[in-house]
Amino acid sequence: MAANMKDAISRTSGVGDVQLFGSQYAMRIWMNPNELNKFQLTPVDVITAIKAQNAQVAAGQLGGTPPVKGQQLNASIIAQTRLTSTEEFGKILLKVNQDGSRVLLRDVAKIELGGENYDIIAEFNGQPASGLGIKLATGANALDTAAAIRAELARPEGPAKMEPFFPSGLKIVYPYDTTPFVKISIHEVVKTLVEAIILVFLVMYLFLQNFRATLIPTIAVPVVLLGTFAVLAAFGFSINTLTMFGMVLAIGLLVDDAIVVVENVERVMAEEDLPPKEATRKSMGQIQGALVGIAMVLSAVFVPMAFFGGSTGAIYRQFSITIVSSTDRNGAVGTGGVDPDSGSLCHHAETDCQRRSRGR
Repeated sequence: MAANMKDAISRTSGVGDVQLFGSQYAMRIWMNPNELNKFQLTPVDVITAIKAQNAQVAAGQLGGTPPVKGQQLNASIIAQTRLTSTEEFGKILLKVNQDGSRVLLRDVAKIELGGENYDIIAEFNGQPASGLGIKLATGANALDTAAAIRAELARPEGPAKMEPFFPSGLKIVYPYDTTPFVKISIHEVVKTLVEAIILVFLVMYLFLQNFRATLIPTIAVPVVLLGTFAVLAAFGFSINTLTMFGMVLAIGLLVDDAIVVVENVERVMAEEDLPPKEATRKSMGQIQGALVGIAMVLSAVFVPMAFFGGSTGAIYRQFSITIVSSTDRNGAVGTGGVDPDSGSLCHHAETDCQRRSRGR
């Protein structure tokens, strides 16, 4: 894992840290105190014997310096002196008795191949496993990083080339992946946005019976969201679960100002029989203070959250700025963008407005 997968994943773009769960394989030697006492041995004797008989020995070389006349060969000798199996460890000699009998390691200890330590045990569906925990780098995109990791592991010349040589039943799996939650959050935001726009359009058309007037709040919502994205980019925030959650909550607030402005302009035109521009000016004089007040109250509630310290501040800062930026953009669009549009679009419906006024 450490040699073939951890290094490859660590080099992947967007990866901040890779943590290996589990432990390296090691030869576990469980000494039996009764047997040690029987043969008059101590744990130190066992440790000393293992170190002496399980060591890498420099075996020398053939044709070393000074060379002899006519020598054509120079080679290093590699001796396989390290023990690798439980049987080999069991044959380690601990003691020779006076009668010539020998005491081996297997006589006083149980030997098995296991983990170097058991502080962390990795399992998957109840089966032994070796796990890798991957942490996202600061400012990286979780979706892009997850896709890059899967692509790296699937590369024919990458770690995937080792999978055919894995032991039977061993394969690469992804037991825990947080990116689906991000995808669901983005999907819910888009879904909520579409539903809000459709509902606003239907409600406005139902009560105003004016197709052009219904376009104003319908257009205002995505305009406010685009402005919110620009603010988030200026603060260095990415589209993540926190910002998405803030936008889901803010969408319900975004349509209020646009609806109020359009309905009030329509009301003034119908009740006082005024031209669109004059009706828009009078309408904004009536409700502009309320629109600004709403934005200021919401800002007063959420702005302090951006200055929380510690982990709480790290969590709520992005959420707070998302809400504040969307409500401020909403107020700006409601007072500076929706009212001119109302006068322009309602101009085409002036005859209908005046007709309804005369009918009353």
